[in-house]
Amino acid sequence: MTLPFIALLPLLTACLPAVLVRRGRNACAWGVAAITAAALLLLLQLAPRVFDGEVIEAGSPWIPALGLNASFRLDGLALLFSLLILSFGLLVILYARYYLSERDPIGRFYALLLLFMGSMLGIVLAGNLLLMLMFWELTSLSSFLLIGYWHHQADARQGARMALTITSAGGLALLGGVVLLGHIAGSFELSVILDSGEQVRNHPLYAATLVLILLGAFTKSAQFPFHFWLPHAMAAPTPVSAYLHSATMVKAGVFLLARLFPVLAGTDLWFFIVGGAGLVTLLFAAYAALFKHDIKALLAYSTVSHLGLITLLFGFGTPLAAVAALFHIINHAIFKASLFMAAGIIDHECGTRDMRRINGLWKYMPYTACLAIIAAASMAGVPLLNGFLSKEMFFSKSLEITPFGAWNWLLPVAAALWGIFSVAYSVRFIHDVFFNGEPIDLPRTPHEPPRWMKVPVEILVMLCLLVGIFPALLVQPLLTVAAAASLHAPPPHFTLAIWHGFNLPVIMSIVALAAGTLLYSQRRYLFALHDHVLPTLDAKAIYDGIQRAVLVTSQWFTAALQNDSLQRYAAWLIGSALLLTAWPFLQSSSPLTGSISAQPIDFVTATGAFLLIAAALATMMFHRQRLIALITLSAVGLLVSLVFVRFSAPDLALTQLAVEVVSTLLLLLALYYLPQYSPTETTARRRVRDGTLAGLSGIGLAALTWAITTRPLNSISDYFVEHSKPEGGGTNVVNVILVDFRGFDTLGEITALAIAALAIYALLDGLRLTSPGSDVKGRPWAPDRYSLIMTTVARPLLPLAMLVSIYIFLRGHNWPGGGFIAGLIAASALILQYLASGDDWIKSRVRLRFHLVMAAGLACALLTGLGSWAFDAPFLTSAFDYFHWPVVGKFELATALLFDLGVYLTVVGAVSLILACLGKLSAAGHGRAERQLSTGPSQHELPSPVEGEG
Repeated sequence: MTLPFIALLPLLTACLPAVLVRRGRNACAWGVAAITAAALLLLLQLAPRVFDGEVIEAGSPWIPALGLNASFRLDGLALLFSLLILSFGLLVILYARYYLSERDPIGRFYALLLLFMGSMLGIVLAGNLLLMLMFWELTSLSSFLLIGYWHHQADARQGARMALTITSAGGLALLGGVVLLGHIAGSFELSVILDSGEQVRNHPLYAATLVLILLGAFTKSAQFPFHFWLPHAMAAPTPVSAYLHSATMVKAGVFLLARLFPVLAGTDLWFFIVGGAGLVTLLFAAYAALFKHDIKALLAYSTVSHLGLITLLFGFGTPLAAVAALFHIINHAIFKASLFMAAGIIDHECGTRDMRRINGLWKYMPYTACLAIIAAASMAGVPLLNGFLSKEMFFSKSLEITPFGAWNWLLPVAAALWGIFSVAYSVRFIHDVFFNGEPIDLPRTPHEPPRWMKVPVEILVMLCLLVGIFPALLVQPLLTVAAAASLHAPPPHFTLAIWHGFNLPVIMSIVALAAGTLLYSQRRYLFALHDHVLPTLDAKAIYDGIQRAVLVTSQWFTAALQNDSLQRYAAWLIGSALLLTAWPFLQSSSPLTGSISAQPIDFVTATGAFLLIAAALATMMFHRQRLIALITLSAVGLLVSLVFVRFSAPDLALTQLAVEVVSTLLLLLALYYLPQYSPTETTARRRVRDGTLAGLSGIGLAALTWAITTRPLNSISDYFVEHSKPEGGGTNVVNVILVDFRGFDTLGEITALAIAALAIYALLDGLRLTSPGSDVKGRPWAPDRYSLIMTTVARPLLPLAMLVSIYIFLRGHNWPGGGFIAGLIAASALILQYLASGDDWIKSRVRLRFHLVMAAGLACALLTGLGSWAFDAPFLTSAFDYFHWPVVGKFELATALLFDLGVYLTVVGAVSLILACLGKLSAAGHGRAERQLSTGPSQHELPSPVEGEG
């Protein structure tokens, strides 16, 4: 369980900063650092086994029928990325403590950081592609919250929405690709998919699978043409930028390329799509970075460019190119995180990031300047620094790839051109910020930052030097196991050293350093050419244009369909359903009546059908008299319950009856604020339309029912009847299905019920409605707030109803009943007390907070499902056994009872919360009605007919 705990630890403790921040900012930072360090220590304990060549796997089945398992996998590639995520996370935690001001809610920042950290760990450690997708989407959500952390700023909100839109769209494409990949390989388990490379590449669906997966990877790693979201994400606090754009978030896309490299790479389609996107991104972003005046914008475009370099190396499709890509992932993370942190220090001390104003900082911040210059030199590929080594490997691979015949010189030229641009924007960063005269009108006088704010930058810059000087000692062992995992084969022979001799890559490096410096020295002419000659194409403007077009189109379509008429919406819905269902009937050549003859109609059935039809017609006839319509509608529900009894469905009958009671109470409370009579508003044309749709719907449903019931039905009910007792331990098949066979569905349903209850509570909490003081004929309401007869009858019913509720709950596994029905009975009993005695009387005797009751129910159901993992069983697998007590005798205990208890508590909490809110509104309204009777109504308290209609 150590491996899953590494990924889950930050997620499970994401709420802890909200508690720790009460003890101070330092306590909060140290607590979050301790959580991250604990996860890192757990990872380091497993690292020796990975270096020995072992692939560590752990987990358990979750939803095997869907291919979704809670499986985790730690190999060399996952170890490399996990080390980056956790170690860089520790540095960002320390840096953020001093970067964020006292006004910034640091507890919320650290909570979101832990959520994002856990999501990234889940991506790299997931052993199941569907599980990885869940973490993938969680990174999009958590990064959205982090980028929009300063939500009071418009650019932060816009950048967060843009990032979420692009990455979520890519995630949707990735979902399609993963589904196809699992279909081709026959499994979503990574261990199976990695062994199916030949099968996948030769499959007819390979092209579609590749394109969909690459869309997910390219949007996440900001590859052209999806690159524009990343620079706009710079509105986030600098610690977020340093983390998301160096070791996490944008590296998720290239991680996916590395993870699926042995499955998808090795084809011409891979080479041209991946390599083409990487090459365009590499050059375009490097060029764009040179002209950005904001320090973080320059670094953002340089990040996009280096991500393009990594993508291009993977696109080459050779083992050594993949090794070079992994090596540059490490180097880029080191120097880019240090540069972002240095940029944050500059912004923190100067109050601006505009390089046209920030000049000559060497004079004011020499120590920080020294650190930033070394990191920028590494980004430029200066010898003895880590960036130089991976740049040499890139130049070398560009010379070896020869797919274009006579045009093979294009790749080395493009690589050299990228090197020139990267040197130019690095030199611009160094010269414009730290030299180039004196600062111009800075908001603050710059000086060195607090000591501990510089420590993370010092560590990262030291790594730039150490990796650049001792690469074989510090990086090669980790790079070797990471390459073996990415290639899913023994890695090719390679050596990391400062000097490999005087060769063509070295010449390319010298040319890049010299030409890049020369290019920057002519920046005046270059900037003029860029501003006045070269056409500018703003990707954000295109994105905004598409967004506006979609918004205008949706507004036009909405205006064409919606006119605030519920009848019209229902007519569209029912009409569409009729058209879609009528088509198969019209196309079918089979007779409507099947081979099974209809059963004879007996007197009881005929009487019930007649009463049901009469009650339905009465509801329609008296629908303008709302109280009468409610009574007749209740009769329809009661008769439906009797139909279930007639056809031997006692569980459905009990459920229908309980739901009918609760619904009637709900509607009675709502009717208090509505006029007793509904005015005639429909025209003759609308009545003809509604009558036609109703008639066609009735005829169509009757025909469908007749066609189904007169044909043999191959139902899965026999399976449940046969396996209910031996596998679920219960003779009540319906309840066993709900709490065992389809327990996951039930968990989703009660979760939706709880969410709906909270939404209704949020809408009604604090709402004050004006209630009528008299009926429609002007007769005043009775002065008594509560009915004496109702109070007298209701109070002794509470313990009796609760006893019945418990009885129904306990018998549900073997006899009609269960948690849902029992919960409705208990909720009805509680609401009856609200109606009879009022909110104050209930609160003084029943000290329940229905929010907590719901939460306890959901927790009970969820923990019951999670408990099965402890016994290496799928999620929500139930167990049962028989026990003997001296007096009680033999009896059965099933874990499904705990799940059913969760259903019971959730239903009680949700229904009681909804109805209690309405009850309190009615009680408050009645109190105002009493005051109106004694003092006379004020003008503003008299509801107009329009207000009464709502």
